[in-house]
Amino acid sequence: MKRIRGCRVLATATALALSLSVAGAAQQTAPETWAARQPGKLLRFATTARGAEFTGLFLSTNGDLFFNVQHPDPTNAPPFNRGIIGVITGVDFRTLPQRLEPIGLDAAQHEPEQVHVALGAYQVLAQGGQTLADGELGVVRALDGKPLTDGSMPDFNAYLAQGDNGVLYTAFESRPGAMSRLSTARQRDGTWRVDTAHNIDFRPLSGTWVNCFGTVSPWGTPLSSEELYFPDTAQWFAPTGRNAAALERLHAYLGRPSNPYRYGYIVEITDPLGSTAQPVKRFALGRFSHENAVVMPDERTVYLSDDGYGAVLFKFLADAPGDLRRGTLYAAKLHQDTDVHGQLVRDPRRAGFGIEWLNLAHGDEATIAKWISEYDRTDGDSAHLVSDADITAWAAGQAADSRAAFLESRKAAAARGASAEFSKMEGVNLNYAGAKSERLPYLYLAISSISRHMADARGDIQLDANPCGAVYRLRLNGQFNTSRLEPVLVGGPYRQHDAEQRCALDNIAGPDNIVVLDDGRLVIGEDADPQNHQPNMLWIYAPPSP
Repeated sequence: MKRIRGCRVLATATALALSLSVAGAAQQTAPETWAARQPGKLLRFATTARGAEFTGLFLSTNGDLFFNVQHPDPTNAPPFNRGIIGVITGVDFRTLPQRLEPIGLDAAQHEPEQVHVALGAYQVLAQGGQTLADGELGVVRALDGKPLTDGSMPDFNAYLAQGDNGVLYTAFESRPGAMSRLSTARQRDGTWRVDTAHNIDFRPLSGTWVNCFGTVSPWGTPLSSEELYFPDTAQWFAPTGRNAAALERLHAYLGRPSNPYRYGYIVEITDPLGSTAQPVKRFALGRFSHENAVVMPDERTVYLSDDGYGAVLFKFLADAPGDLRRGTLYAAKLHQDTDVHGQLVRDPRRAGFGIEWLNLAHGDEATIAKWISEYDRTDGDSAHLVSDADITAWAAGQAADSRAAFLESRKAAAARGASAEFSKMEGVNLNYAGAKSERLPYLYLAISSISRHMADARGDIQLDANPCGAVYRLRLNGQFNTSRLEPVLVGGPYRQHDAEQRCALDNIAGPDNIVVLDDGRLVIGEDADPQNHQPNMLWIYAPPSP
């Protein structure tokens, strides 16, 4: 322990502070959005190690906040030179004080290679690549044993408590993807002990791809997400840049060419507390660049965010509670607010959207699996795909089946008239208990950058650009449906000509993971472009009252 300007600094924690609040706009639109009403209160809670982003935000039922240090600068001093899985100790986030002394930036400037938190201490539980009995943590190996990834990309965490013990699943956002399982125990001094660790075997699924953020279902299963990042499936057979090298690694992992329609799904870990947890891809929830899926308390309604550009907001309604194998897939068509003169409201702080849900198709896992198997070719023939002409025929009601909706979900949604214009749609989340009781009937959605398709003069979304991003709120009705999307927190101002720190340091930039506390406050983790925020920050935000 040492001191910087009179403030206590632990090896991975500090108590320096800078308080701030976000000012809302005074001018009203019709209807007025939350972001344009009274200001909410924003507090910087943590900064991460140099080069890293915040991933894996997860609040356990015991009030523990887990988060990871993803892709830190490899020149950092250990342990923050490699991907880290960790947890804040000494803080129960179920009873987090309303009055907190927030973290300043002095500590990050003095010790940029560390994680600094405003309260408690950050404990490292595991490091990507560390030696295990069956390999290395989060490292994927080829059939010949050659390492294909390095474990530097830990993302989604899911902690399943069993008294003072529990199991922590962590996805790795690598190509191919990976997942680890740590058996943990909380010790009497409040710190954690890792008893056993191993990797989940995804080879029976033909592997996974870019396992990103996720949630735990109401029935206790981790839901990992495959970010596809192939808006045109034909690119799978003619990749460029890092995708070419990534697909070579996937083929080395499989020992054969891959079928692109086996990637881009929600992966459910069944029997997660058993000795042989089984991963299953839930095909009926659609194939696209999944950031994460969140299941509502009715155990039927699922909201799904789609990362990338030209992306779509999806919803799934299961036929039966607790069963994601069959149901109906929907896509959102947005209707942007206009002012009293009938002109579109372009200011991201003031522009809300009505949501119309378009029914794409009903599907079941077994049928979709049969369709997928038809594309298990070994000759790399990109012509043997669901073509754009096939999608157009499906949208016109002229297709023999609905495979387009489940194998090319983003293109199919656009063909049906959905708003395929989101840019960098990130975490979508809620507080389960609050939503179930209707005390907190809100869903929150992060957009890390309002740009490209969201900031042009075409289509359903026409906003002024804001590369600092925004967080949106969607009110849920008694059936867990939602019909409106409104900004609740918008980043910036953005200073385009600055060499660095282009987004204001007293506001969010690149919001990504979101957790909703029991009192309605949000925990927001950043994945900002390096020129926008250095270092990435973790925020506590108290939204304005409705």
